[in-house]
Amino acid sequence: MPAFTGKLRLMVLVLWVSCVFIFCEYVIYFPTILRCSWPEMTDHKDFRAPLRALFLSDTHLLGAIRGHWFDKLRREWQMERAFQTALWLLKPEVVFILGDIFDEGKWSSPKDWEDDVRRFKQIFRHPSDMELVVLIGNHDIGFHHEMTRYKLERFEKVFNLTSARIITKRGVNFLLVNSVALHGDHCPICKSVESELHHLSQALNCSVQATHASSSPSSHQQPSTAVLTEAYCPCGSPQSHNAGGERHRCKDVQKYASSPPVILQHYPLYRASDSKCTGVDAAPPNERYKQFHERYDVLSQDASKMLLWWFQPRLILSGHTHSGCEFLHENRFPEVSVPSFSWRNRNNPSFILGSFSQSDFALSKCFLPEESSVIAVYCGSVLVIALITLSHLSVFRRALRLANRLLGKQKSI
Repeated sequence: MPAFTGKLRLMVLVLWVSCVFIFCEYVIYFPTILRCSWPEMTDHKDFRAPLRALFLSDTHLLGAIRGHWFDKLRREWQMERAFQTALWLLKPEVVFILGDIFDEGKWSSPKDWEDDVRRFKQIFRHPSDMELVVLIGNHDIGFHHEMTRYKLERFEKVFNLTSARIITKRGVNFLLVNSVALHGDHCPICKSVESELHHLSQALNCSVQATHASSSPSSHQQPSTAVLTEAYCPCGSPQSHNAGGERHRCKDVQKYASSPPVILQHYPLYRASDSKCTGVDAAPPNERYKQFHERYDVLSQDASKMLLWWFQPRLILSGHTHSGCEFLHENRFPEVSVPSFSWRNRNNPSFILGSFSQSDFALSKCFLPEESSVIAVYCGSVLVIALITLSHLSVFRRALRLANRLLGKQKSI
């Protein structure tokens, strides 16, 4: 009988440990992400269903140099379970990761790079009917002074990416920008990216003008530029052209949907600090008022003005700071900084859900389980197990009986 009781206790202990492990490593993601839902647009006039896009940033997969094996295991498992649960429950049509995919891409040897890419594809695997789009961050190819053509092309080859590109989905233009190359020092890579951005600006402008011209009641009406401003040369001076020159310039240009783009990039546009950022995922108070350094924490003022003038975006989404922020540039252009997706960078990671039509959009934020909560569950479980174990030790029971006797004697006296 005592042997049977001992086995029963052991079975209960194993069952308890198993349940706690399954809850903390699998189950906890479901009720947390189930609280999230796709935002509803207030001015949705499109006959098509809105495009559902998910945005996350700064996954920072550890590499061979700085990555401790347990740190890798813990953080990568958290991101894998969060991402796979979000795909299963929310079913986005497209997912954008806004840079800093890897933590050591700027240092990785070819062998380490292949291993990092393999792990990334395992963690962020997805069904064939969903598109995953990855942007470049400074940890992927290095800061501007560390960026080389080799590292850039290595990244672009793996992720089928270019440093400046427009993806159009259901009439929504997403402009992907390699913000690391917007340094403004006329380096070969920087000049190439700025030139491509200029061409994309012209193409978007031509698309808007063609749409307005075709919908005009009079064929002699001037093309409208109501949505986008006139594209200008990389030197900064606006192009002067008449209607005939405009039609000639737009003759062989690729056409896109006639709506202002959503700019996606790693670096935020210029802002002095995070002092105006609020919310539970904003930078902590001791960091919120630190002045940002141009070309390191944020884009330069010149590069920011260039993007806003060329593209007149309806929304900018960025990463890099690891904290959440909503900022309005020039009282017209909203920017949302997406917090890090990894426990390694913050206790309460999150991602953004976006519903988009050609004329409107709506965003909502979805928080993941807090690492401190998971640790608290584990610590509480260990404490419970320790107390239960102690309560069944014969020495502990004898000590309790002795204490009760002593207390009983004191009462009788």
